Amino acid sequence: MELKIYQLDAFANKQFEGNPAAVCPLDQWIDDTLMQKIAAENNLSETAFFVENNGIFHIRWFTPNREVSLCGHATLASAYVIFTYLDYKHPRIEFICQSGKLFVSKHNHLLSMDFPSEPHTPCMIPNELAQAFDSRPVSCFFNQDNFLIFSSEEQILNAQPDMTLLSTIDCRGICISAPSHEYDFVSRFFAPRFGINEDPVTGSSFTALAPYWSEQLNKTSLHARQVSARGGDVQLQCSGKLVTISGFVKHYMTGTLFID
Repeated sequence: MELKIYQLDAFANKQFEGNPAAVCPLDQWIDDTLMQKIAAENNLSETAFFVENNGIFHIRWFTPNREVSLCGHATLASAYVIFTYLDYKHPRIEFICQSGKLFVSKHNHLLSMDFPSEPHTPCMIPNELAQAFDSRPVSCFFNQDNFLIFSSEEQILNAQPDMTLLSTIDCRGICISAPSHEYDFVSRFFAPRFGINEDPVTGSSFTALAPYWSEQLNKTSLHARQVSARGGDVQLQCSGKLVTISGFVKHYMTGTLFID
């Protein structure tokens, strides 16, 4: 069996920036175990697989060690492949995934995803999380991830968390964020339990970060940067129950998988 594969940098203004993702278009679903093996072999934060059915794209995402229910940057990368290489003529793509329906539209070279807005209910700062960072966060909220809010951008840039402690936290990942001098806010994201110590740019985290900072800053249009080593810019629009997450994608590689 031969499968087409693309590797792209999402939320990137140039190659070797943003978050790399692999994308495998499929004619029909292959075995879950095989998809997981392919994702492990790719060793990227996510590999996306999708199958088209009557103009709608059913999509799934795998980290190197498990499937996840939502992934922003690999959705953006998948949309780029569909718009650019699959002769898709419509201005908007409809995806169906474990989390429901997702839509991606194209505006010149900018791709925009409409994701459901996630609640940001304040919670106590877990002791293990507080101990994992040198600086003390000022607040915390939780949905599928733990979000720690710090007072300064410098604390985010200089954070060197204890990954052993973070790997004991029962959640998908830990996001840290603070207001920024150049952007509205900055963030970083750690997911050691999913085989990703630090994710370069985590699109799904902005479904919670955007409404939080929209409320804090009293504005609906936001410009953010995830300040990982690679880094990536994200444009955000909050409108009711939706967050529109926008960014650019750079194509890095096209190849063929040969499966025995």
